[in-house]
Amino acid sequence: MPDLAARARTLLDLHTAPEILVLANVWDVVSARVVAAVDGVQALATASHSIAATFGYEDGENIPLDLHLDMVRRITAAVDVPVTMDFEAGYGDAGETARRAIEAGAVGGNLEDQMKPLDDAVAAVEAVLRAGRDAGIDFVLNARTDAFIRAERGTDRGALVAEAVRRGRAFLEAGAPVVFVPGAIAREEIEALVEGLGPRKLTVISVPGASLPTRELEQLGVARVSTGPFTQRVALTALQDAAAEVVGGGVLPAGTRNLN
Repeated sequence: MPDLAARARTLLDLHTAPEILVLANVWDVVSARVVAAVDGVQALATASHSIAATFGYEDGENIPLDLHLDMVRRITAAVDVPVTMDFEAGYGDAGETARRAIEAGAVGGNLEDQMKPLDDAVAAVEAVLRAGRDAGIDFVLNARTDAFIRAERGTDRGALVAEAVRRGRAFLEAGAPVVFVPGAIAREEIEALVEGLGPRKLTVISVPGASLPTRELEQLGVARVSTGPFTQRVALTALQDAAAEVVGGGVLPAGTRNLN
């Protein structure tokens, strides 16, 4: 798979470059094409939550895998940049799901640990990376730990950082190039995670009105920032606001562009 191999290498290089990799998550062909056309965009990431919502499913592997992969296949075929897929916790077989994601054209992926026993989580990471090797590509696994987002309210934040680092280091030792820690937003937490995992090893999600600007995340040594379901929510907010304006007697926004 020479084209996939080249895309995978490009995606891996983007994670290790001095500049932070910024990924505005997409959910269908038109969103992928619109984001890919933005100056400076060098790769795309799909959002599982957003793809599920597009078809009327709740998040959490409720969308059938075949349907999910079909959308990913359509996205990868529509753009010329590397695409990484969010395949949640692997749909019960992380290695097989990664194999099928690669067949659909994805060269990277997110894998949730869901705070399973660490040995099981590491085995899933190893299975995904093995699928990449079997396909002849350097599959870029964004190994996610849910230490923050699955913690009980009031849990000591320092303890969460320590647990995320413990699990993240295990994923890095298993071969994952980066570790995704959703829920880590505060500067001091991000600084501690970068110190614990190493520079250019941490990836985070940008939360509207709460996260640090991407330029500051870059200065802190973060490798990658993505937007998860929030880009779709931005689009839907604009849609609902425009509909309300027209229904209320107004007009559509004057700055609307012909993007499709």
